[in-house]
Amino acid sequence: MASVLNTVSSLRLSNLNGLNNTNRVRTRHVLTPISVSFTRRRLTIRATETDANEVKSQAPDKAPAAGGGSSFNQLLGIKGASQETNKWKIRLQLTKPVTWPPLVWGVVCGAAASGNFHWNLEDVAKSIACMMMSGPFLTGYTQTLNDWYDREIDAINEPYRPIPSGAISENEASHYPNLGVAFRRPWLGWSIRCAGHDFPIVFYLAIGGSLLSYIYSAPPLKLKQNGWIGNFALGASYISLPWWAGQALFGTLTPDIIVLTLLYSIAGLGIAIVNDFKSVEGDRALGLQQSLPVAFGAETAKWICVGAIDITQISVAGYLLGAGKPYYALALLALIIPQVIFQFQYFLKDPVKYDVKYQASAQPFLVLGLLVTALAMSH
Repeated sequence: MASVLNTVSSLRLSNLNGLNNTNRVRTRHVLTPISVSFTRRRLTIRATETDANEVKSQAPDKAPAAGGGSSFNQLLGIKGASQETNKWKIRLQLTKPVTWPPLVWGVVCGAAASGNFHWNLEDVAKSIACMMMSGPFLTGYTQTLNDWYDREIDAINEPYRPIPSGAISENEASHYPNLGVAFRRPWLGWSIRCAGHDFPIVFYLAIGGSLLSYIYSAPPLKLKQNGWIGNFALGASYISLPWWAGQALFGTLTPDIIVLTLLYSIAGLGIAIVNDFKSVEGDRALGLQQSLPVAFGAETAKWICVGAIDITQISVAGYLLGAGKPYYALALLALIIPQVIFQFQYFLKDPVKYDVKYQASAQPFLVLGLLVTALAMSH
């Protein structure tokens, strides 16, 4: 029995030794391919880095492939834009044509408030010239400057924009012809001097608008770095300045109109806050701006936003009621109601997801309220 056990033990030991030898052999065979595989991976990584560098060097000439998108959005300068290689279309995108209509509408409101606009060839021609000055020239200049000075933030927040996407080079954008147009803009203002006025007020409004556009985006002042001052300046640029230009062109710009439109610009501040929500990520990452959503948090900022929009319009309605214009006041209040509904339906639920849908739904009622106020002031 003992001999049998000894025999079994010797067999087990020999088997174990064989297994160990086998494992050693297998280990040698396994380790060698790993070393080769690791070397290949390193080579692959280096090749990938080289490819990435090549793409970066080509970025100023051609935007990276974005995959789909709308050509209409590209022309308007909003997100969801298709990739475009035509330089003139890219230049148009840089000026964000979607931002032009509010300033054109502001001129309409000013002309209506003057009470002196007549449907004749001279007045129509002067109003179109003023709309071009306030819309494409001023706004295109502002948006180009803004994109240039915000190119690092846009690389995070809006990488589809022409400069961060590489669709247009930084050098070309810095010499964009629209900058030259902006300096010619005051002379256009001079050419459409106010009818019957010796003082060229439209000329000085043009100079003031150009200066405000510059200090809004450019250092050292860069007004947009402060959420309150920057957004109010933006609101005044979209509401007060074009209104003043339109009213001064056909009538007299009075102190009460200046105060009323500056009050209405607080609603413009609220509209500007809507656009700040999409930039929170880049603002926090680079620490270049203290927008209200960054400073107060999204939950508080969205209530500041709707409060500025609604309380301002209610205050203007109260002013119209006190001025003995109850029907205009009631019409303005009626236009506030759908805005509040859309605020709860879209904006207050998710200001980032529904920003475009909210603005498309609510803003028409706000701008109609501007026209109601202008018509009230004309009587």
